[in-house]
Amino acid sequence: MKRADPLRVLAGEIVACRACPRLVAHRESIGLLKRRAYRDEDYWAKPVPGFGDPRARLVLVGLAPGAHGANRTGRMFTGDRSGEFLYAALHRAGLASSAESVSRDDGLTLEGVFITAPVRCVPPDNLPTPSEIAACSRWFDAELALLSEARAFLALGAIAWNALHARLGAKAPRFAHSAESRPRQDSPPIVASYHVSQQNTQTGRLTTSMFDAVLGKAWSLAASDSKRSRKTASAERTR
Repeated sequence: MKRADPLRVLAGEIVACRACPRLVAHRESIGLLKRRAYRDEDYWAKPVPGFGDPRARLVLVGLAPGAHGANRTGRMFTGDRSGEFLYAALHRAGLASSAESVSRDDGLTLEGVFITAPVRCVPPDNLPTPSEIAACSRWFDAELALLSEARAFLALGAIAWNALHARLGAKAPRFAHSAESRPRQDSPPIVASYHVSQQNTQTGRLTTSMFDAVLGKAWSLAASDSKRSRKTASAERTR
């Protein structure tokens, strides 16, 4: 079986999920009402699986699909201003084949990076409840378990930061932009960034240079942890 196949199977299971009635109703109502600019489009209006390189060394973790972004297009951070900011940064870093992500079939690919989120349906006011985050954790855990080559995480916002620590059974330190944590000695490091939402990028709370720097930091940690893992594996083989 090819490496990507388990992720495709899991993606199908995620898309079929209807576990949270409030979120199901909300995502589907948005798909029916639509935004005027997209009134002629068919909205995805289903849970959104992760996207990227199945051999990713760096995993970016957001919050949830955007109402008229991923909930419309069916791909993480695709079709809205948050995605414009994020993919432009990934392209500058040489990690994305294009600076734009507009649809699931636009040909965009990621190199060494995978993008996911702890919540797969758009929540009202971008605020999932604790029970909804808990219900969705099965998909988050399963997806991360398949990304066996991940060597660092970049948490986009406090919910992502907390979800990553919860998955590792650790209490999250206080969230702060560019904070770094390694919950366990054998776990990949987690780097924190303000979320790439318009609320942050248009107010200057998160600037292009700030995000380029934190992305570079996370990518460097992923690369250095990859080297450390190879050295450890080599040492164990020679014992």
